[in-house]
Amino acid sequence: MSSIDLRDLQLQGMADLLASEGEPRFRAKQMCQWLYQHQATALEQMTNVPESLRQRLQMTCHIGALTVLRHQQSHDGTEKILFGLADGNQMETVLIPAEDRRTLCVSTQVGCAIGCRFCLTTQGGLVRSLRPSEIVGQVLHFQTPGKASERAFTNIVFMGMGEPLDNFKGTVGAIRILTADWGLDISPRRITVSTAGLVRRLEAFGREDLKVNLAISLNATTDAVRTEIMPINKAYPIDRLLQACREFPLPARRRITFEYVMLRDLNDTPEDAQRLVRLLRGIRSKVNLLPFNEIPGAPYRRPLDETVTWFQEYLLQHGLSAFVRQSRGRDISAACGQLRYESRPEPELTPLLT
Repeated sequence: MSSIDLRDLQLQGMADLLASEGEPRFRAKQMCQWLYQHQATALEQMTNVPESLRQRLQMTCHIGALTVLRHQQSHDGTEKILFGLADGNQMETVLIPAEDRRTLCVSTQVGCAIGCRFCLTTQGGLVRSLRPSEIVGQVLHFQTPGKASERAFTNIVFMGMGEPLDNFKGTVGAIRILTADWGLDISPRRITVSTAGLVRRLEAFGREDLKVNLAISLNATTDAVRTEIMPINKAYPIDRLLQACREFPLPARRRITFEYVMLRDLNDTPEDAQRLVRLLRGIRSKVNLLPFNEIPGAPYRRPLDETVTWFQEYLLQHGLSAFVRQSRGRDISAACGQLRYESRPEPELTPLLT
């Protein structure tokens, strides 16, 4: 029987585990306090839990931990950490400082199956999805008691390695732990989940009622271009994706963020700006423009700065909130689309779930 990582369990799962050991269910919150508030790394540290229970749990359970394999810091203050997983796989997490915000960019998979041609992560395919404990573990690394306060983050984005909604169970489970009062008690308003547009999963995600922010990786204004750079568009073309966005149960006073990676002479034309305004009409939204970060093997170029400026001004003039996201951490390959893993088993052959 495989050992259970206690940080993979929701509160109910923890209560069920303890009930199977003949223990009162109230101990579930007690143990979660140790896991998330005290960040215990071993059952022995849970001093107000009966020793006999700790000894029994050690036979079937453990508290997993990520291993820091490498830490890099950019000249702009961006930090990138390469984490080792228990099975020998690796994934990266990035902490991005910007004025009064410190954004923690977490990964949800080792590799990615989506196949976006402007992203380095996807070039090796999907190895596996991360468990909730491995996603939450990235956050816990930056909340370790005793660390300097300047290392704390202000918000979390699920925009690292992988497609969050392709790892639906792991992503939802991690968010519930991050936001629960028995977990890390982080406000859902501080969490953003990005998706390339798995529409059926997006609809299911809305039904989970997690109240986190939503970001859509759009990146094109025609199906022809989007299919070229994002093969997922064959299954879920732009019109269907945007209809799902219109129907998404967005909390009051929230907007969907549309991410738009700008590729020179491909999706940065005046015609694209005009179409983008028409496409997003009627959707509570904002647009993040991301000038392409060039990567090996991608046949695209970064747009000219004056093109980016003109594109943003056109959107603003036509009623859209538009921001240019500054690339940070490019010198350590920590910018958008540059995350990757360096050693891995052969990619799994399981097809992408829809």
